[in-house]
Amino acid sequence: MEKTVKIEDYNPNWGSEFQQEKARIMEVLKNSPLCVEHIGSTSVIGLGAKPILDIMAGVRHLDEADTFIEPLKSIGYEFVPHQEFPERRFFRKGQWRAGTHHLNIYRFGSEQWKNHLSFRDYLRNHPDVRKQYQQLKFSLAQMHPADIVGYTKAKAPFIQNVIKLAKNEVNGR
Repeated sequence: MEKTVKIEDYNPNWGSEFQQEKARIMEVLKNSPLCVEHIGSTSVIGLGAKPILDIMAGVRHLDEADTFIEPLKSIGYEFVPHQEFPERRFFRKGQWRAGTHHLNIYRFGSEQWKNHLSFRDYLRNHPDVRKQYQQLKFSLAQMHPADIVGYTKAKAPFIQNVIKLAKNEVNGR
């Protein structure tokens, strides 16, 4: 079933839902040193989002994620291999293309890890950019109501620009 692209107003429960899910993940992966972060639009107070919790876990070596498949399955996560993203391991909770939780595993400190945190933190700290992103998301959801891939691709230039702004801010430019 293809889910329509629907952006909901910010839900203040998303933060506590993340904390509960993080605890579940940490419990089943308790023998693995993990850093778990809330990323994506649901992690930014005041930002509308698709109601999917995006979670990022950092590991020392990406191969560690192979040992997570069975434990994560026990709490409802399905491993979804993506050949086009060799630097990430992806797990989904919920139905195909209608998931409720997305768990992205990266090498801790990798470029992808830093980019996700830079994007999130920049939106948290710049209300004007957060508002622009929200407007973009609502308009793209109208333009791509049944095309989640098209919607995601159309957001990419904005996201890349924000990551660049965040890096420049950190580097004092």
